[in-house]
Amino acid sequence: MLTKYQQFFTGRPTIKIAQDLLGKMVKYHGPAGTVGGYIVEVEAYLGEGDSASHAFNGRRTGYSESLYGQPGNIYLYQIRGHYCFDIVVQDEEEPQGILLRGMEPAINVAEMTKNRQMTGVNISNGPGKLVQALGIHSRKLDGQPMETSALTVDLENYRVPQEVVTTARIGVNLQGENGLSPNRFFVKGNPYVSNMRKRDMDLDHHGWKD
Repeated sequence: MLTKYQQFFTGRPTIKIAQDLLGKMVKYHGPAGTVGGYIVEVEAYLGEGDSASHAFNGRRTGYSESLYGQPGNIYLYQIRGHYCFDIVVQDEEEPQGILLRGMEPAINVAEMTKNRQMTGVNISNGPGKLVQALGIHSRKLDGQPMETSALTVDLENYRVPQEVVTTARIGVNLQGENGLSPNRFFVKGNPYVSNMRKRDMDLDHHGWKD
């Protein structure tokens, strides 16, 4: 039987789960203490029928095996030299996932700044940057349930976006059947959204409701 935590990540459309993750806090309890921030940008990947998914057409390898696990598990993989972090959603053997693309730092920002050797939005305005900012440099956490892992998402304490923007995903094959599917969601105006233009940033409220 699924726990209450796991139930958040299944039983409804992946795009709905993805939108509901905006404003939740991702945390990593690492060697340097706890770091974390609010999720501001995500992308949904819809499994074997999604041309942008690692499981497209039933592709299944040892590397992507975690994508077939329980809802709420971690799928941590490396692409173009960077580590990225998906949350597994839907029931076991249904390989759908949500990529965390952007995070607004909130816990131990100094440590994340040190991890990235960057300041400002460049700390975590992209999927590889986000994982590096947290201090994760390997696939050791791959396949673990977030509920009991050092890498987790706090579903109880969160902020509420004023508005959620929907667009096509970034960095996928645009020629693929689902290349332009509207499966990317972000907090409108938040400076830590990847590729956010300065003129579109809400520098006063970062796109959150008060």
